[in-house]
This record gives sequence, structure tokens and C-alpha cells, in this order.
Amino acid sequence: MKTECLPLETLPGSQRIFLDFCRRHTQIAEGIVANGPSPLDRWYAGWIPGQPVAAVGRSLVPERISEPMLALLAEQNPDPAQRASLDRLRAGARTVVTGQQVGLFGGSALIPYKAATAIALAAAATAHSTPHQPVFWLAGEDHDFAEVDHVVFPDRRGFETLRYEIRPDVPVPVGKLVLTRAIEPLVERAQTLLSWSEVGDCLAAAYRPGVTLADAFHALYARIFARHGLLILDPSGREAHRQGAPVLRAAIERADELHQALLERNRELEGAGYHVQVAVAERSSLLFLIDPATGARTALRRTPAGVDEPHGLWQAGREMLSTGELLAILDSEPERISPSALLRPVFQDCILPNSAYVGGPAEIAYFAQTAVLLEKILGRITPILPRFSATVIDPSTAGLLARYDLTPERVIGTDPDALKQSLAARSMPVATKQMLATAGNALDKELTALNEHLAAMDANLGRAAGVAASKMRYQMNRLRRLAANFQLQRESSIGRDAATMCNAIFPKSIPQERVLGAAALISNAGMEFVDRLVREAASPEPGHWLLWL
Repeated sequence: MKTECLPLETLPGSQRIFLDFCRRHTQIAEGIVANGPSPLDRWYAGWIPGQPVAAVGRSLVPERISEPMLALLAEQNPDPAQRASLDRLRAGARTVVTGQQVGLFGGSALIPYKAATAIALAAAATAHSTPHQPVFWLAGEDHDFAEVDHVVFPDRRGFETLRYEIRPDVPVPVGKLVLTRAIEPLVERAQTLLSWSEVGDCLAAAYRPGVTLADAFHALYARIFARHGLLILDPSGREAHRQGAPVLRAAIERADELHQALLERNRELEGAGYHVQVAVAERSSLLFLIDPATGARTALRRTPAGVDEPHGLWQAGREMLSTGELLAILDSEPERISPSALLRPVFQDCILPNSAYVGGPAEIAYFAQTAVLLEKILGRITPILPRFSATVIDPSTAGLLARYDLTPERVIGTDPDALKQSLAARSMPVATKQMLATAGNALDKELTALNEHLAAMDANLGRAAGVAASKMRYQMNRLRRLAANFQLQRESSIGRDAATMCNAIFPKSIPQERVLGAAALISNAGMEFVDRLVREAASPEPGHWLLWL
């Protein structure tokens, strides 16, 4: 099984701050300080496995896990195989955390890549004499159901999207959604697409009527990573929110201060030429309020302080609350106060003895904003480390690549129609290609010389000649396309093969890890593929990996 590492820039669409972060991370890890200090050094913290994270003040991050959180983890991870992981935490191990929104049938491939990275980093830290335990955080409090209600599995035509159509009447946290019998035909179809594999059996056992989306997601990944000691935490209940109450309280009592700090950080980011990942609106806050009756999750908005309300008010839909009333809810029903994406890492580190967080490109981008909250609330900036990134090449796709003498890099970032044209042009008879090339080169040479001659005679005449020349070159390119299309018609397999390669490597013109379902990739490669992921994720070399099966 071959493995290759490509530059991160291979994947299109990566934000510059993420790429710069990875370069800086590599430099620091190798002891290289190039070109002096970087603004990224103020926004991100480095981490050497086995060494504590440097505090910038009195840190609220616990030195060891609390008994209530240990009990919650034990309740949520009852498999005897996880006893050693729980004992490790009980003995004082720290954590490496990652997480993701809970999704249908396990979501996309990037999710096990995150888990594998956390497992590998925890093992590396433990090897440096400081025990660490990987924890997967279920982000089930988000309410964007459209992001998690579907999964994409390969089929004979390319891929098929399975979608759970039963939507909640109100924007409840997605993890609380209870699956109905509508899940059963989807499970059966998923098992068919997964060829009734072991992963398909795990999926069917997890996604059942009467089970919440969070519990189903939890059950699937608990079985997939059972041999690797991964603990999975659902923090949506009362006990986790009670433990994280100091962070939620700070977000209430210091709302205006933290809002201004975020605005200032956004100005710093834009001043350094970076894009702000999470917009901070004028009246926005870091919190959501969950309705006790409907379960609806509503963003809390701030109103300006006034004579009657010197501390301002909080608006949740049509409801208005004073700061005192909101704090009373926090004291009596802490699970009703939900942190935003920017605040979630701070909340995590208040309830877990965390050394590092594993995130994807978007999370790393917005962590530059979260860092100011970590610093002001917790007294330290938690290191964030990039997750493993990969494209899996199955044997049939590898055969097509070899047939056309292509590399996966040539397919990644390429439009299927453009790849078809390219392959058709390459498959044309040698004589046809030579004649087109000769004619094109001659035309370009003669037009260039003529343009220069006419421009020397008169500028206006030169401009007119340039316009005419561009039209002639366009017609020459059109002739090349016509010849390629004729070849496509003669060899229809070229178009099918180009589509097959794009669907497998760069589906829907999006990186494979963000589209194809994790269950499909693991099913195709076998459950031992999870072991390989953990081994590959241990590599310190940053980049995008090609995993050949």
C-alpha cells in the first residue's frame, strides 16, 4: 500500500492564514525562526508533546479531569474496552481533543481523519512521558440541520446522496433530533451501497428509530475506533454545562469586553491581510439560549446599556432578559445556555484538562479569533494542530490513472469536462496532434511578428491587429477542441473514464475528504484501514496525503 505526501496547496480553496499557519508550525517544530516574528505567533500557541502549555495568566484549565466529568465519560463510554482510557484519565492523564458536528451515517471522511490525528497525537505525547487521552467532542448543539442531514456514498454512476428528509419544526440542536422509522429505508440503501460490509452492520446497529442523531453518531464511531481507546463525549447535558459554567458566566458578565476584544482581533487580522472567518455583528454575542419547551436554539443578542438597564439586555427572539435573569438560568438550568463556535474551544478547555485541539482548515482559521477569548477567559491560548488530510485511491481508480499516465494531482482541482478534453487531445492520432501543433505554432509566430510590425507603423493599427490576432488564435483553439470532441465521440470510454476518476478523487469539484462518506471509504478499504489512518496521522510532515489501497 503506497503513501505519498503532496503540498497542502494541492487542495484548492485553502485560506492563506491556514497555509501560513502550517508553514509557521513546521518552522517552529524544526527550530527555524525565519524572517523574525510573525503576527501568527500572537494568535496561535505552539505545543511540544509532553510539555505543559504556557499560561498567560491564572489559567482556569483544570490540571486533571474532575470526578463529575469522569463519571459522565464513563456513563457515555460503557464498553469494557474503554476502561483503560478512563483509568488513564483517573490517574491524571491530560487530553487531546477534536470534534465535529454529528451527521447522518457518520458524515464525511474528514471526521475519522480528525479522530485518527487526536489518537496519534495523544500517543506521541504519552511517549514523551506525559500520559494523554484522545477525546472526540460531539458538536450536537448546532442547529444547522442542512449541514448534517445527508451523506454521499459512491455507486456505479458516480455517487448517490442519501438524505434524511424528516426535519424538525423548530431549529433544535441537531444532536437532539430523534430518528423516526424514515431512517430504515435509508439504512437499507446504505448497506446496499456499502456491499453489506462490517461497517454497514455497524451503521445499521447505530442508526435506529427512537435514537437521537448524536447517540447514533456516537455509537458508530465508538465501534469504528473501539481498538484505539478513543473516548467520545456528548457535552449537551446538564453536568457538562455545570462544569463549563465559569466560561458561560464570563461570556454573560463580560460580554461587552469580549465583544470589543473580538472586534480588535478582527481588525488585526484584516490589517495583516487575512480574511476574518467568523463575522462579529454589532449586537451579536457568544451564546445561544435553548427554549425549555420546544428545544429551539436561538442566538442571544445584546442591547445597549441605558439608564433603566445599566448592564444592557439580552434578546432571544421575542424574549428580553436582563443579565440577572440570564445568570439565574445558568445557575438553575445551565444546559439551556449554549456556546457559539468561537466560544466552544474555551468551554471545552474549562471542563477537560486539554493540551491541544485538532482542527481542520476552517477551525484553524477562526482559532485566531478564538485565541483572544482563550487568553481573556482561561488565561492561556490552547495550541491547535492540523488534522490529517488525505485522498484515498482505490485499485480501480489507480488502474485508470495508470492507463492514461495521470497522477492524482492532475485530477485534483480539475473540472471533469476539462479533463475529458485533455484526455481526448492526448488520445488523438500522432499525425493529427503534430499537424495541429505545427499549424498553431506557425500561426502564433507569424501573428506575433505581424503585430509588432504593424504596431511600429501606427499604434491604432497595432491595436486593431491585436484584436484580429486574438480572434484567429481563438479559432485555432476552437479547431483543437473540435478535433478533441471528435475523438471523444469515437472513443466514448474516455469521457466515462474521466468522469469516474473525477468522481473518485475530486467529487463534485470538492476535495474527496469533504464529500465522500467516511463509512464508504472505510467499507471499501476494510476496518483495518482505521489502523492505517492512525499510523499515517502520526507523521509530523504536514501536507495532503495520497493513500493508495
